[in-house]
Amino acid sequence: MAVRLFEGKEHASSYLKYRLTPPEELISKILTFLKTHNGSLRELAVDVGCGSGQGTVLLAPHFTQVVGTDISPAQLEQAVKHNSAPNISYRECPAEELPFENGSVDLVTAMSAYHWFDHPRFLQEVDRILKPKGCLAILNYSLDIELSYGDCSKELNHICKEFHDILRSHQHSYLGSGSRVLYEQTYNSMQYPVKEWEPSYWVSQLVPLSRYIGMVESFSSYQLLLEKDPEEARRVSTDITQRLLSAMKVTSIETQVTMAVRYFYVLACKPSAQ
Repeated sequence: MAVRLFEGKEHASSYLKYRLTPPEELISKILTFLKTHNGSLRELAVDVGCGSGQGTVLLAPHFTQVVGTDISPAQLEQAVKHNSAPNISYRECPAEELPFENGSVDLVTAMSAYHWFDHPRFLQEVDRILKPKGCLAILNYSLDIELSYGDCSKELNHICKEFHDILRSHQHSYLGSGSRVLYEQTYNSMQYPVKEWEPSYWVSQLVPLSRYIGMVESFSSYQLLLEKDPEEARRVSTDITQRLLSAMKVTSIETQVTMAVRYFYVLACKPSAQ
């Protein structure tokens, strides 16, 4: 795996608590793509870079067996602790060295993880383990998160943009110009003839303001700032929180806001013969 992050126990716990669960409508799109190009075969799905398993559990009702893989023992500990589905198991391994037989997997997913992999090696490994007509789904969301509350939404989003711009200056160098660019480049260079690219898919949900703050604090850019300058990281987060509360004219960070998140994704189907 190209980059190792999210491995501390405290960060893994925060990741489980605050990170977005992939929306059901995106899972539905993946399953529809799979059914369209692979018929009804749903024996084995592998969720790579599964973290604490939020996306892995969503696959369980649709496959005979689901395996989540991650390189972080702390993340897998959280995943195992909060999994009750009997057909899910977890394996500790790099994304580029997946412990599955050639041509044995119906679906490979990477939900908000692909950008941290060694991309050519991962895609080569995916091609190895996928069955003919097996499918790959890689998805992520951008920092262009929007908040809505009463008549102050414009001000809230101005504050959020400031928060995100500060964190972009601490973004891990491996991400280069951003993960969305990487996903689009992956789509364009992928040799599978059957593929889809969705650059902008918005999903909205009602959440407490604390969920938005906690989610942003779980981002790698905030964690890198926290490691480098804990006092500055906490100052920035506290300042942003207070400004949001002031704009909303409320005092509780448990006040509900509408949070809109922009996802992007690549879907691809391995040919029946290569």
